[in-house]
Amino acid sequence: MATVDVKEQAQKPQNSMSWLGGATGPLIGLILLCLFLAFASDKFLSVRNGLNILDQITVIGIMAVGMTYVILIGGIDLSVGSVLALSMMIMGWVANVAGYPMAVAIPLALLASAVCGLIVGILVTRFKVPAFIATLAMMSAARGVANMITDGQQIVGFPEWFMMLAIDRHFGILTATVFLMLVVLLVSWLFLQFRAEGRMLYAIGGNPEVARLAGINVQLVTIGVYMFCAVLAGLAGIVLAARLDSVQPSSGFGYELDTIAAVVIGGTSLSGGAGGIGGTLIGVLIIGVLRNGLNLLNVSPFLQQVIIGVVIVLAVGAETLRRKTR
Repeated sequence: MATVDVKEQAQKPQNSMSWLGGATGPLIGLILLCLFLAFASDKFLSVRNGLNILDQITVIGIMAVGMTYVILIGGIDLSVGSVLALSMMIMGWVANVAGYPMAVAIPLALLASAVCGLIVGILVTRFKVPAFIATLAMMSAARGVANMITDGQQIVGFPEWFMMLAIDRHFGILTATVFLMLVVLLVSWLFLQFRAEGRMLYAIGGNPEVARLAGINVQLVTIGVYMFCAVLAGLAGIVLAARLDSVQPSSGFGYELDTIAAVVIGGTSLSGGAGGIGGTLIGVLIIGVLRNGLNLLNVSPFLQQVIIGVVIVLAVGAETLRRKTR
């Protein structure tokens, strides 16, 4: 009977897998936050500021999609910030030092990111290393390799078309990098909602042993999820390089915390099996709007860290209370 139940879970929509991913509370919080900032600052509701917020969340938004998949299966990935830096440095070295075109540099950077995810996935599944330890080790190793590539030096200057991806606003509204983030969000949401393979992630997060007995290749799916997360971290690094027109090995420091925070604020359970991309988008917007609003109000960046930390605790506490109530 357990086999039948899990197969049905992997193929049928459930309340916890609605487009919001159970993030009704965070959505209300985002609306209230926007209302407060609209009254607190006359610049907040301007079109220019709204577009700036979208530009500012592209990197975290792309990374948060991969982190959502990882947390859905009950895992965690602390290496995404370092993988982002490694991807940037490989792309910069191949394009600016080795002299190859960007059409070669970008795929190589993404390939290196995928290898990082593959190594983590194998450590977690084959060698039974806890995800926290495996990704912590990768965080250190990837950052070290990123520094070794140029001995800790930054690389400046890319083709003009590459830089314009983060500057030119198509139809006067969105940049190509924002479009890319929205495409990643949409495709990932559709995969979770309408593909049986996407439903498997919820089954694995709910109970990996039962999922295995149901015929799901838990090890293969887990490796694939960590590779997917790493590739998106690498893609986010390429987006960041376009925005900065430079790459440096210190990039992405602390991004893993922001990424996990966005996913958790969006309602995805750290224990796995509940949440979704819709909630993650709301979580990313909450962090982006909160930081933007605090900057408009001239709040100290140190105090901003405290405020965001409090928001994370409140979000996790609310999610825990909701689970107990259910």
